[in-house]
Amino acid sequence: QVQLVESGGGSVQAGGSLNLSCSADGRTSRIDTMGWFRQAPGKERGIVASISRIQGNSGNTYYADSVKGRFTISRDNAKNTVHLQMNNLKAEDTATYYCAWGLGLRLSAKDVVSWGQGTQVTVSS
Repeated sequence: QVQLVESGGGSVQAGGSLNLSCSADGRTSRIDTMGWFRQAPGKERGIVASISRIQGNSGNTYYADSVKGRFTISRDNAKNTVHLQMNNLKAEDTATYYCAWGLGLRLSAKDVVSWGQGTQVTVSS
C-alpha cells in the first residue's frame, strides 16, 4: 500500500506562483508514475501533469493542454517525492489538487492506485 502525503497549495492572486509537493510512503515500484489531478466544484477530476520513473530514472512527462508552459512537474526518485511548480496561475486553475500514484508508465484516472487527500489551490483574479 502506497500512502501519499501532500503539502503546498493555498491562495494567490492571478499571475502568481505556487508549489505543490507529494511524498510517497510505502512499497513503490521501479516502474511507476506519479502525478497531479484537480477537481473544481461541479466538474470532473482531471489530470494536470504526470511523470514516470523507470529503474530509478525519471521518464516521460505529460501535461494537460491548459497548463502547458505554465506548470512544471519533477520528481526526486531517491525521496519518492513529486513536485508541481505552478507559475502564471489563472482563476480557472482554482481547484482541489490531488496527488496520484500508479504502476506503469501512464496515469489516467483508471490507472491510479493511490490518491492523496487533496490540497486546495485558490487563485483570485
